[in-house]
Amino acid sequence: MTAMTIFAIVLLLSLSAPISAFSPGSTATATFESGDRFKLSSTSTSSLTVLSASSSSSSSSSTSKEKREPWDFVRFVRQSSKFVSLPKLTPPSKPSSIQPGDVLWTPSQSQSQSPSPFSWGPLDDVVMGGVSSSTFNNQNGSWKGYVTDKNSGGFVGIRTTPFKTALDMTSCSGFEFTLSGVNVGKKQFKAVARDSTDFNGVCWTSTFGGGTKWGLWGSSNNNDSISNGGGKEKQIKVKIPFCEMVPTIFAKTVPNQSLKKDNIVGFQLVYSKFLYDGDLNPDFAVGDFELSVIEVKAY
Repeated sequence: MTAMTIFAIVLLLSLSAPISAFSPGSTATATFESGDRFKLSSTSTSSLTVLSASSSSSSSSSTSKEKREPWDFVRFVRQSSKFVSLPKLTPPSKPSSIQPGDVLWTPSQSQSQSPSPFSWGPLDDVVMGGVSSSTFNNQNGSWKGYVTDKNSGGFVGIRTTPFKTALDMTSCSGFEFTLSGVNVGKKQFKAVARDSTDFNGVCWTSTFGGGTKWGLWGSSNNNDSISNGGGKEKQIKVKIPFCEMVPTIFAKTVPNQSLKKDNIVGFQLVYSKFLYDGDLNPDFAVGDFELSVIEVKAY
């Protein structure tokens, strides 16, 4: 058994460990954002399969007619492994106190002071059998790729790597992204804050962008622009208030949750076909996309 196989088994078991939070009574089945699930057979590591969770005959019929693309298991392991927090042998450090106006992240090539406490990495629908793919460059903040709803997928995302210490944002009202990109305002994204290191824990989520009732765009300044190969791209500032964030697990709202502002341990940006509780993103479109993250700060 190769080292990669052993690592894959450990990773899959670690991912399934907290699954009971949203798949009661099961420790080997995970329900993913689009409603698909994967199951790891107890008899063979080669028995990893992607199954449709839909029970309707029309859905299963259309799925059976659609040719499924090959699943990139290696990319699944490579992406997922970056966000698994290993158990700590020592007590956790005291959270870092964050004040309004503190810059939480900037591209590394523009850092003039201390480096950012975390980096970003892609986390796409490959985690549930999809074939969408994106990359993120921490040097310049460029996030780009291709999104497709093949294999019942339909999302790309970036997520912060585990923090060395949690962030205490009790004094803050929320966090703010400065973004740029071609037609970025016409697409609808999800912004996520996490207060748990569980890989499949609660995602505190807001949506922004697009032209629908779900849009929560922050203020934009027409004077804020950057050069891009002879053209201009508007920089848009998007404020995400903590008080408007919705607790979700895989695009389903979960009740009786309270955001622990004194224990913020992660952020995400997601471009997804799926909104909340079965609603689809009306501003979603398959194809190439590109977005640049200029800055993340508290407010």
